[in-house]
Amino acid sequence: MNGTTKHKDGNGPQQTDLRHFDLRRLIALVTKESYQALRDPSTLLIAFVLPVVLLLLFAYAVSLDAKDVRVGVVLESPGAAAQELAAAFAGTKFLDAHFAHDRREVADQLVSGDLRGYVVIPQDFEQRLAQRGSEPLVQIVTDGSYPNTANYVENYARGVVQSWRAGLDVGAPAQAVMLEPRYWFNPELESRRALIPGAIAIVMTIIGTMLTALVVAREWERGTMEAVLSTPASVAEILIGKLLPYFVLGMLSTLGAAALAVFVFGVPMRGSLAALLLLSAVFMVPALGQGLLISSLARNQFLAAQIALFSGFLPAFMLSGFLYEIDAMPAPIRAITRLVPARYFVDSLKTVFLAGDIWAVFLPNLAAMAAIGVLFFVIAKRATRKNLE
Repeated sequence: MNGTTKHKDGNGPQQTDLRHFDLRRLIALVTKESYQALRDPSTLLIAFVLPVVLLLLFAYAVSLDAKDVRVGVVLESPGAAAQELAAAFAGTKFLDAHFAHDRREVADQLVSGDLRGYVVIPQDFEQRLAQRGSEPLVQIVTDGSYPNTANYVENYARGVVQSWRAGLDVGAPAQAVMLEPRYWFNPELESRRALIPGAIAIVMTIIGTMLTALVVAREWERGTMEAVLSTPASVAEILIGKLLPYFVLGMLSTLGAAALAVFVFGVPMRGSLAALLLLSAVFMVPALGQGLLISSLARNQFLAAQIALFSGFLPAFMLSGFLYEIDAMPAPIRAITRLVPARYFVDSLKTVFLAGDIWAVFLPNLAAMAAIGVLFFVIAKRATRKNLE
């Protein structure tokens, strides 16, 4: 091997790596890897088509907003007040009310899943209304197999009844304290505006971790990685040459995803493009490092894909705060999330899109992502050198 001296003594074999970093060799390796990536259709599909598909799914197919929830309204009372309350349920855009006169008609629909709950306006509704609060006005039944939707139906049905009843007391004195809620950063409470920035982190994880793991593992399978390692290029040159093209692909994919988010899906971009690019560039360090480490440990594509899925994609999806609040997780799981780079990236993306350039949030996240990335690269470099020896 060129540039490496070997000698033996009584203590056993020793190796001293005398290869130095050379910019020309690095450029040659980057050029070779770039051509290889451009000639691979699967790489281009993952880098440019997959982000569009995922963003479309999270923009239109996945929604955390509860709108037009199908509920039943059982109108047992023929009185005018009961009719007015039923009309109040029909007039809201958040509930899709279906009317009946017998609760047995809607009970079967609740069991079958056609309805998520129903409200019973009883026969003695007028008498209960006249007693002013001594008995509940209506009965609310919800499907507890969907807890979040059940809570939504219950709370919104209560709100409809309370608003309707408040409208009856026209002559009542005004309340001494008025509560007016205000929501910062996402005043419309659209889940799309929180999901799409998080989806960019998922896309970057796939490109950085899974794509890198598959590409390098493919070279181990074909035996070309050993040929590259036997060249005068140092381990650092080989690793950087392998990863730089996929770093550029990841950054281009980020720009495309951000453009889709702003111009197609209407997500506001309150921060700067420079901050977004800086956050994305730093996140690519642990993503690429993890993919490289996986490929160093698993030298076939199938195993590398499985490890990347379980150690990269699933933690980014489940433990990053993308869909599930980290504060609501048990303490041991919250501790594990601190080792997931996507946790810091998702938090930063939501901030840069919805709030702006808040460096008090960015700097700790950047430091955490950089530290995890350096750890991955150190381990991957040692594993690659051990493979070479």
